[in-house]
Amino acid sequence: MNIILRIILSTFAVLITSYILPGVKIDGVFTAIFVAVVLGFLNNILKPILVYFTIPATVFTLGLFLFVINAAMVMLCSKLIDGFVVEGFWSAVFFSIILSFISSLLNLSQGNRNNSNQ
Repeated sequence: MNIILRIILSTFAVLITSYILPGVKIDGVFTAIFVAVVLGFLNNILKPILVYFTIPATVFTLGLFLFVINAAMVMLCSKLIDGFVVEGFWSAVFFSIILSFISSLLNLSQGNRNNSNQ
């Protein structure tokens, strides 16, 4: 049940973010669900490997290189999924930043709801 809730919240975050940013386009809700699942997979499997191999660049840039890695995950997701278009590197960077912010807000509100029910 928890994974389904996370996918739903991520889907809402993807839809909201694509609505806010002009350089990102999503065809529909099912595409947004697929984007949420693929981004979750990429962030859990591929991102830690990339972070490990780019530790020197991350340290040298004081952590700013992580924005490049996040943008790369979004751009890779865009290449893998038809109906999800990210028009450039900066759109991918802003998409990842706004998506993280909105996801945090949605997860925070969900966490508060769970704590009040206990």
